[in-house]
Amino acid sequence: MSEMPDCCQNKIKGWRPNKLFLITVLIFTLILCSYFFPPLLPFRKILFQYFKSIWWAVVLGLFLGGLIDYYVPREYISKILSRKSWRTILSAVLLGFLMSACSHGILALSIQLHKKGASNPAVVSFLLASPWANLAVTMMLVSLFGFKGILIVLAAMLVAINTGFIFMWLEKKGLIETNKSTLEVPAAYSIKKDFYLRTKNYKFNRATLKQDFKGIAKGLIMLSQMVLWWILFGMLLASLAGAFIPAHFFHKFMNATFTGLILTLALATVIEVCSEGSSPLAFEIYRQSGALGNSFTFLMAGVVTDYTEIGLLWSNVGRKVALWLPAVTVPQVLLLGYIFNLFIK
Repeated sequence: MSEMPDCCQNKIKGWRPNKLFLITVLIFTLILCSYFFPPLLPFRKILFQYFKSIWWAVVLGLFLGGLIDYYVPREYISKILSRKSWRTILSAVLLGFLMSACSHGILALSIQLHKKGASNPAVVSFLLASPWANLAVTMMLVSLFGFKGILIVLAAMLVAINTGFIFMWLEKKGLIETNKSTLEVPAAYSIKKDFYLRTKNYKFNRATLKQDFKGIAKGLIMLSQMVLWWILFGMLLASLAGAFIPAHFFHKFMNATFTGLILTLALATVIEVCSEGSSPLAFEIYRQSGALGNSFTFLMAGVVTDYTEIGLLWSNVGRKVALWLPAVTVPQVLLLGYIFNLFIK
């Protein structure tokens, strides 16, 4: 038998399965098995509910990420979100507030901002602020919790700002990675003037639109390869947890105690799916237990301890950034949750 050519052997040795492909195959395999293996039926139903709830946010996040990749110059992001100033953190939190995408949709935008030169403290503040302090979720929380919903949003913004300042200090001390994609923008550089010139020179025709479409699609596909497998992985684990952990377990043990806060944090780490989808469940926890702090902790845990966010930061932003995220945010969330339980009924 003749030996395999060296070129083919090298190709086989260098071939690595695509993570997005593997997680997609695994999910479809479990879905297919659920039609023949009844215990997996709840998993399939919950997974489909999750897809129904968040598909639009993921698509919107990837699309906006593609727009940013193609249309927004790195100089703009580096100018606004890379300065070592308190204004940078406030700008990142404000930008997060103006975004109407849930935690999974905002992942793509966060990584795109990082690619464009935003500092790591700004990226973390943006990631923390957007899911629970954006306009759409603010209205939803107010409709559910009333005035207490505003307190939840303000507390989320406070955590985002505090964490941004702490990460700026960590970066200054060399304890976290710096963003190598950041450009050194001259002080005299004007975004307003540059935008005016770009708009003035833009030619609106079929050829330009075709080029724009290809550029946006290229950025969207590249971003999907980075973040989509993490989102699917998170949905897979969340669906398994939602299917096999009894619902009454949440209400029985999520009481207004410190132990209840810790358990809420641990469970929310696994079952967090989407800000819009988690808000009603957080309100149900409050309605059943009367513990507003537990509801706040449940919501915030979806970002500060969620494996999807931490894994994405680990692989795209920096391992130290990923490790410091829960170390810095979890104590803040637990403290605010304890204060809510203690003083707000």
